[in-house]
Amino acid sequence: MTNVTQQRVLHTAIPGPRSIELQARKSVSVSAGVGTGLPVYVERAGAGILVDVDGNQLIDFGSGIAVTTVGNAAPRVVERVQQQVADFTHTCFMVTPYEEYLDVCDALNELTPGDHEKRSALFNSGAEAVENAVKVARHVTGRQAVVAFDHGYHGRTNLTMALTAKNMPYKHRFGPFAGEVYRAPMSYPFRWPGGPADCAKESFDVFVQQVHAQVGEENLAAVILEPIQGEGGFIVPAPGFVRQVADWCREHGILFIADEVQTGFCRTGDWFASEHEGVVPDLIATAKGMAGGLPLAGVTGRAEIMDAIHGGGLGGTYGGNPVACAAALGAIETMRSEDLCGRAREVEALFLPRLRALAERYPQIGDIRGRGAMLAIELVRGAGDLTPNAELTAAVNRECHAQGLVTLTCGTYGNVFRFLPPLVASDELLSEGLDVFEAAFAKALG
Repeated sequence: MTNVTQQRVLHTAIPGPRSIELQARKSVSVSAGVGTGLPVYVERAGAGILVDVDGNQLIDFGSGIAVTTVGNAAPRVVERVQQQVADFTHTCFMVTPYEEYLDVCDALNELTPGDHEKRSALFNSGAEAVENAVKVARHVTGRQAVVAFDHGYHGRTNLTMALTAKNMPYKHRFGPFAGEVYRAPMSYPFRWPGGPADCAKESFDVFVQQVHAQVGEENLAAVILEPIQGEGGFIVPAPGFVRQVADWCREHGILFIADEVQTGFCRTGDWFASEHEGVVPDLIATAKGMAGGLPLAGVTGRAEIMDAIHGGGLGGTYGGNPVACAAALGAIETMRSEDLCGRAREVEALFLPRLRALAERYPQIGDIRGRGAMLAIELVRGAGDLTPNAELTAAVNRECHAQGLVTLTCGTYGNVFRFLPPLVASDELLSEGLDVFEAAFAKALG
């Protein structure tokens, strides 16, 4: 168990004087291009609490953007990392390999959807995993085109910026971007022109028509999709849409890539969000929650696809670093032993009634969506007016931060709150966080 007490404590204003001092130092040491959502400098953390340098204890509803799913400083992660650091920190798997890399690949091959034979390769970040999945798809199919979706986010490398749908802050003036990337409308029930009831059928029909007309099925290497979109607003596709897209890909010899960087590893109540509709991707990109806070990512796919790449075609100096692999093994052991998939469903059951009650009081909450411990509300101007309300979102966010609750916003229009608490946070702590959120909402609306 963590030695950080699981309660919110405010000794100073947020941020406190020491954090303000460090933020001033950041301005002269760190590129201005590296932003900070909440300039509170963390000294220690455990489970659902972050302790800052001023001694304040903040409730964490962000998990470092879905990374510390098993909590910060999770005991099994710490134990394995400490042992691995003492043994060795690096050799480069491509030079002299080590068993920990194999252990992580075995776990990925076992846990990801489908009972077919699989192979995995390890990398450093979600963007790197996505980029390598696209590389594999292009190599294996001999085709070049890739289709991504509106509101999608896939990373900050050149290729993944091309796949990403949002200009600011991710793409603005960073082009030109990688070519042969096309975009299709996302199945977005809340904002679908024909309404949510017909969204699955209509959005799939539009997808098929656009790909046929603009790309041509015979030119398409892969379709990449987040089973629940992350940065774009936690958009949950209409039921059946993901399966229809995956089936259509298989029919046309196109590889279906699931970007499960944010949705993977128990976050949505399953090990992977693709499982919700029984979808089995050809390739799956993972990162974030896999390694308890250390940088590690993977691409897992059908054995015949992953083995079709020539020797040396995949890899990287730090890919599958032994310390990160040790952390992943500790994190996965924690997920299994504590049934964190089940815990994610409990978090959903705790959050949804509170959010629905809040929506009954405030018509500015236009939509509540998500699964497991990956939930969101979308804020609008009011009843009957679905104009995105980024101003209210920002005001509530500021008040949450001031009261010691770490919240995250997202969405193409900047009007979505996303809730990503560590799965090991207690019901009592989560309930207190929701109390703070509700009070912040009331204060922001006057």
